[in-house]
Amino acid sequence: MKILARWAGLTLAVWVATSIISGVHIKDGAWNYFWIAAIFGLINTFLGSLVKLLTLPAVILSFGFFLIVVNAAMLQLTDRWSDVLTIDNFKSALLAAIIISIVSSFSKNLLKKK
Repeated sequence: MKILARWAGLTLAVWVATSIISGVHIKDGAWNYFWIAAIFGLINTFLGSLVKLLTLPAVILSFGFFLIVVNAAMLQLTDRWSDVLTIDNFKSALLAAIIISIVSSFSKNLLKKK
């Protein structure tokens, strides 16, 4: 049940990011947001963990800010592997990664309090 709640939180984060950032587009339909959240979550879990481990020196030198760049790259990889998501440029992916990180961490904190 906890994984479904986290998936819903990530879906909400993706929706907020696409609503705010004009360079990130998802085809119409609520299921497309769930689909993108699932793909992004899987990519970030498996491939993102490996990339974060390999870029650990850059993460340490940047005091963790390089993780945003890694998340933006994982978001662009999600764009490549899905025909539902379209990201115009890396700047849009970077801003969307920041928004997704903020909203998903906020939703995780709400789940912890319950």
